[in-house]
Amino acid sequence: MVLLVGNWKMAPEKAKDALSLAKKVQVLARTHKKNIKMVICVPGVHLSALSKVVKAPLSLGGQGISPSNEIAQTGRESAGMIASYGASYCIVGHSESRARGESDTDVAHATQLLLQKKVTPIVCIGEKERDAHGWYLSSVKSQVEAVIGALPKQLLKKLVFAYEPVWAIGKDALREATAVECREMIIFIRKIIADASDEKVAKAVSILYGGSVDENNGASFIDQGEADGLLPGRLSLDPKRF
Repeated sequence: MVLLVGNWKMAPEKAKDALSLAKKVQVLARTHKKNIKMVICVPGVHLSALSKVVKAPLSLGGQGISPSNEIAQTGRESAGMIASYGASYCIVGHSESRARGESDTDVAHATQLLLQKKVTPIVCIGEKERDAHGWYLSSVKSQVEAVIGALPKQLLKKLVFAYEPVWAIGKDALREATAVECREMIIFIRKIIADASDEKVAKAVSILYGGSVDENNGASFIDQGEADGLLPGRLSLDPKRF
């Protein structure tokens, strides 16, 4: 079963457009339910309305939460809030959030809070650039270890990681990553998890690929890249391409 997670980013602007898009994706989820598990991670402002129309096999997700339950955080949302509106998944540590200052520690704390509310964290990890000496591996290792080191072993298999090389994301992408690069990194991530727990747990953790992924290259990241699923961004706002 492939896990396909759509990150709607900061769109659509209007609630009626969000409802229309969700209904179209709902049809897709039913059509492909034997092979694909679909999730839409939407802006928090749309969660309430969409929770009334999004039903299984489609799942609803958030796009980030506060790493603390401290009430004095104007403009933020808690894990409990998004859970109360039907979110069963939530993106944490997206490169856009990290660029705004979200730290590895923040990502680890947010992951803990989501698991406490029985929301599956989709933990985004990825290097900003690749160097010839392989130092980029240490940054990914630090991101993974910050999360798994904050959790008891029995909870690790509840995690979903999404490998998104920052250099391959968005309009400023240097180039697309290859399926071979995806496979190498997924093997590396599983080794980090295995070293912290065991091989059985490492195999149970789902690892997605995101980063300039589309309808033309997506299959290669599953077939040759050994990803368990995909995390497309803007593309997920177009039901046909999604």
